[in-house]
Amino acid sequence: MQVSRRALVDPFIVMDVMEKARAAEAAGRSIIHMEVGQPGTPAPAGARAALAQAMEDGALGYTVALGLPELRAGIAGLYKRWYGIDLNPERVVVTAGSSAAFLLAFTALFDAGDRVGLGEPGYPSYRQILRALSLTPVGIPAAPENRLQPVAADLDGVEMAGMIVASPGNPSGTMLSHEALASLIGYCDQRGISFVSDEIYHGLHYGDRAVSALEVSDNVYVINSFSKYFSMTGWRIGWMVVPEDHVRVVERLAQNMFICPPHASQIAALAALDCIDELEANRAVYAENRRLMLEHLPRAGFDRIAPPDGAFYIYADVSHLTHNSLAFAAELLEHAGVAVTPGLDFDPVRGAQTLRFSYARATADIAEGLRRLEEYMARRG
Repeated sequence: MQVSRRALVDPFIVMDVMEKARAAEAAGRSIIHMEVGQPGTPAPAGARAALAQAMEDGALGYTVALGLPELRAGIAGLYKRWYGIDLNPERVVVTAGSSAAFLLAFTALFDAGDRVGLGEPGYPSYRQILRALSLTPVGIPAAPENRLQPVAADLDGVEMAGMIVASPGNPSGTMLSHEALASLIGYCDQRGISFVSDEIYHGLHYGDRAVSALEVSDNVYVINSFSKYFSMTGWRIGWMVVPEDHVRVVERLAQNMFICPPHASQIAALAALDCIDELEANRAVYAENRRLMLEHLPRAGFDRIAPPDGAFYIYADVSHLTHNSLAFAAELLEHAGVAVTPGLDFDPVRGAQTLRFSYARATADIAEGLRRLEEYMARRG
């Protein structure tokens, strides 16, 4: 039986790294996980309690395709709380994680063969989802002097039907200012280029908060998730905000592609919106982990970094240490017992000389991982 050309996407390298780390642990080794972008904390206690009660109260069957109305209203309230935006809850579409939101957004906005721009380094699944939908990803190299975020000048001469940006970015953790985001949105709007803003790391900032694209324009798609700030990765629950005249388009797609988001996860997500004290305590842990990383990574030789504004990643230029980040990551796993992600996941060209370090785990784990890296790199010379 043949395989379609659309199915021939690249692997998600970090998942391969995770499997190698798991195998090492199964063999009895102690591994510190700095590879995966996943909080080490569970869903908030209030979210877990709400779901337990709901399971006792009755069946959790299908919901409407756009999500529970009370959850959509709760998410709209979040935009008022975080950004001062009065958002119509009818524009909120609850999804099975941000991954489903990307599928819906790309399907709603683009026709087969369309070219979609994305900044590099960037989240690798953008590229692979686009390819699987018979779309053409167009990598736009972001410059270190722009803190690895695209700027409007980078888009000049690039033929594309759409553009996706992420702030805070993955893998860099850097953010776009209101001015920079408005410049990108304005450039795209003037040229009829659909703009998609990935905001799944909002809430995780260490200075000024992140700016939402909805503070600039309503003529955008915004994608977010309960995975990161709300510590609910495995629950697969996210959302998107679309222009009012796109709601019915996305609803029809969601009905046929997913029927509805997971009911159980929606119950938990609604309760999670009120668990602010617990979530802010998690953010304080990440802030301490970030401080440790910025202090100790340079001591281990990883000193070519742009300090992150948000998320929980450090992206390091390791060109002075290697020209093969895949092999270097395997070396660190084998000899230091620390799992990190090769930059090839995020930038097919320059990523051979970069690594991503995640600091989403407990502070004790991060401190131990940094100790191991310092010790090994001192021996390596």
